[in-house]
Amino acid sequence: MNKVIIDEQKIDKFLERGVFEIFPSKEQLKKKLMSGERLKIYQGFDPTGPYLHVGHAIGIRALRILQELGHEVIFLVGDFTSKVGDPDKSSTRKILTDKEIEKNMSGWKKQASQLIDFGGKNPVRFERNYKWLSKLKLEDVLKLMSNFTIQQTLQRDLFKKRLKEDIPLQMHEIMYPLMQGYDGVAMGVDIEIGGADQTFNMLVGRDLSKIYLNKEKFVRTNKMMDAPDGITMSKTKGNGINLGDDATQMFGKAMSYPDSAILSGLELLTNVSMEEIQKIDKQIKEGVNPMQFKKIMAFEIVKVIKSEKEAKLAQENWEKIFSKKEIPDNVEEIKVMNNQKLIDILSINKIVSSKSDFKRLVDEGAITNMTTNKKITSYDEVVKNGIYKIGKKRFIKITIK
Repeated sequence: MNKVIIDEQKIDKFLERGVFEIFPSKEQLKKKLMSGERLKIYQGFDPTGPYLHVGHAIGIRALRILQELGHEVIFLVGDFTSKVGDPDKSSTRKILTDKEIEKNMSGWKKQASQLIDFGGKNPVRFERNYKWLSKLKLEDVLKLMSNFTIQQTLQRDLFKKRLKEDIPLQMHEIMYPLMQGYDGVAMGVDIEIGGADQTFNMLVGRDLSKIYLNKEKFVRTNKMMDAPDGITMSKTKGNGINLGDDATQMFGKAMSYPDSAILSGLELLTNVSMEEIQKIDKQIKEGVNPMQFKKIMAFEIVKVIKSEKEAKLAQENWEKIFSKKEIPDNVEEIKVMNNQKLIDILSINKIVSSKSDFKRLVDEGAITNMTTNKKITSYDEVVKNGIYKIGKKRFIKITIK
């Protein structure tokens, strides 16, 4: 059995950095972590899309701290819960097939291994909840459901929103919090980590741990990080900085964040000290150009996920494009709303002569998002913050309102 290390500085970092809320309290969890007892911790990830992104990295990095302290850490793939999918705010998710789930999760272990260690003396366990959820009989499901009322379940904010807006809420969707909650029971965990948007589900699991195991399960909810387009990062949409991106893509996507995201990006996605982040905050408020700090953020994000060497190369590649006048200073700016298609924006604003012209340019590889250094390959590309090169000489800056 691995020896548990009591390192108050690391424990405080786990309890404070990137944390939204801790249940039942930060003080009680700190006492538990300082006790020397080896605890079992997990975070679950549903393979509803092929992308693990930096939003997931917030929790994975927290898992890494406890792995380093000698605790038992589990990276849980929700290959059964993803058949339902955590209910969306606006619609019922498509029920995925086994083939789609396997395809989505095929690269996850490699992506996550950039941040946690699946080998070594204290390897993170890679588990799949199909192992226990698929074995539940109807009798077990009825017992599980008997622990909660419809009134309790409908307190979840997105359920209330769907009902208020008269958007259909399917019966299988209200089972999701119970399924996620049962994961902690099946594994007998002490701590669950997840995004703040998962609070309801994780507290259901906390209640189930008391009912089934007579056990106090702690919950750490993480602060959320939006994608550069201002929308919450999504595995399905792939609109964030993905852990499968190369270093140059990561750097470019980080540079496409608005200035308002610099401080949260530094706190949630880098190892820059909070003292240094506070100094940067002060300088920005005093009128210092935030561009230099955004470069620090982008560099440190790539450094954490890839390496310092790759971060340096990524910054050099980005600066070659932007500093050597490959992009003119007086780029025309178009302000757009979220979720608009690039083909519509460019045709409406007469940047391309027609939608057919746009498709021809895409086929020729002649439209590039210069911010991410990525060619546009889809006719249905959704606009992102950044500078686009259209053909050989035309540049357009797109800003999402």
